Amino acid sequence: MLTVLHHTDGTPFRDLNHNGTMEPYEDPRLPVEERVEDLLARMTPEEKAAQMLHGRMLPGDQGPFPSGADLITERGLTHFAMMAVPDPRAMAAWNNHVQDLAAAARLGIPVTLSSDPRHGFTANPATAHTGGGFSTGPEPIGLAATDDPDLVRRYADLIRRELCAVGIRVAIHPMADLATEPRWARISGTFGEDPERASRMIAAYIEGLQGGLIGPDSVACMTKHFPGGGPQAGGEDSHFAAGRRLVYPGGEFETHLRPFEAAFAAGTAQIMPAYAIPSGSGLAEVGANFNRDVITGLLRGRYGFDGVVCTDFNAITGMDVPGVVTLPPRHWGVEELSVAEQVALTLDAGADQLGGETDPELILAALRSGAVTEARLDESVRRILRDKFRLGLFDDPYVDPDAAAELVGAPEGRALGREVQRRSVVHLAGEPRSATRLYVEGVDPAVAARYGTVVEDPALADLAVVRLATPYERREGLLEQHFHSGSLEFEPAEADRLAALAAVVPTVFAAQLERPAVLTPLAPHAALLIGEFGAADEVVLDAALGRAPMTATLPFDLPASDAAVAAAREDVPFDTRAPLFRHGHRAGAGS
Repeated sequence: MLTVLHHTDGTPFRDLNHNGTMEPYEDPRLPVEERVEDLLARMTPEEKAAQMLHGRMLPGDQGPFPSGADLITERGLTHFAMMAVPDPRAMAAWNNHVQDLAAAARLGIPVTLSSDPRHGFTANPATAHTGGGFSTGPEPIGLAATDDPDLVRRYADLIRRELCAVGIRVAIHPMADLATEPRWARISGTFGEDPERASRMIAAYIEGLQGGLIGPDSVACMTKHFPGGGPQAGGEDSHFAAGRRLVYPGGEFETHLRPFEAAFAAGTAQIMPAYAIPSGSGLAEVGANFNRDVITGLLRGRYGFDGVVCTDFNAITGMDVPGVVTLPPRHWGVEELSVAEQVALTLDAGADQLGGETDPELILAALRSGAVTEARLDESVRRILRDKFRLGLFDDPYVDPDAAAELVGAPEGRALGREVQRRSVVHLAGEPRSATRLYVEGVDPAVAARYGTVVEDPALADLAVVRLATPYERREGLLEQHFHSGSLEFEPAEADRLAALAAVVPTVFAAQLERPAVLTPLAPHAALLIGEFGAADEVVLDAALGRAPMTATLPFDLPASDAAVAAAREDVPFDTRAPLFRHGHRAGAGS
């Protein structure tokens, strides 16, 4: 008699025959490969096609936006990227709800929930999220600034524990893209410009999330965007047509593979290709999601990668937000092909899952037409099921809402997140100083009041502390406005205003470096110049007033001007002429 696992309320959830026994694929005593093959042999083409879709989900219906849970019961989908996430208890309860829905299906294949990053400060509906009560650290670029793999591994382990607690088992991160194009909107999600430092950080991050081997306590990493999304032409992002190409004017294609090589060595479970076309690389001139040279030739052939490959989301059909906006597909290089032809090309390229897609008919039509065979579907479904088994989802996909509420955002986790924030602050120039009367901009006055008397007139202050965002060009479009691209220079009027402030009172400029801002007009006027990558007001004030050491180093060059950036080659690290501060810089460290 086999042991039957139970839901937290005591009811059996894998008794598909309703007789107290389990099928072989449910038996945790059997090797994973045997369980995979047993289940695969039982699946219909329709069930296989559903596994090859990775949709989106909200926790419960929210106004005009359906949760996506109906896709489990109506279409058989079992992979979903979470969008908004509620408090930990509610998120854990939602996981258990969708697992109940899946367990009631014919084969009881559990749901895999995934997510973009949720532990930082960036809120972009397409790339990273805030909320959910998680312990907040800096953006990944701030982890790189620490240049401390042990710290990054420890923080990634905290991320793992918090995600597991609420039922999220696949991280749609890290980004192994190199930040060689300073104008690119997504630099904050990378580990910087230096391939060596990025490789160290990527390996530590994956080890912290996955552990030594993928298992029931792991969060599987979907490392992206292969073969390296950093060298975006003109710095434009590949979510939009203007960013449809990766370019290599310096011939550094191989350099951009190096962080991925570190990810493979660390055992990353999954890979997401880039939207963009690797132009001039010698590979096919189509987006990486559709590119057999990239996926089958380079990823599976040269590197021997046999994990899940999930396309970047909505490359084929786009995305409709009911009553709000319809976003076009990111099918760069294959725009003239029909949807059916694009699906066939993606599967022929070697992808296993279609990110953002939710209609199994996309794959079933390709099967009926003869564009793909069922044996080809089996290749992908085998990899997809393997990860579900390795993650222990077939053995117990449920989580404890009470335990989630206790663990996520607990004091020790928040303390570690705050420690990493502190360790990521870069001392660029000038010196910290004490003060009793503070003038602040971009800082919560209530927080500043804990450090001294807050005054509204700079002339009455001992010190001004000004938090600055990296400049960017405002773009039209509901989604594009969330991508901070273009110029890195402050508007002349704003630069003049800040310089005038510094003439009235010694001023600390704390720049939030989501991209490499041009700080040239500010540096001569600053009593202290700080770079940070996502930090609480307390962290900034402690650094400004000399209450905490600044030990981090720059993870990229800070250019001297937009003109220097425009003259640089997108794919070449450290290619901007005469940067204001160089990679590795820390004031007083001899750099």
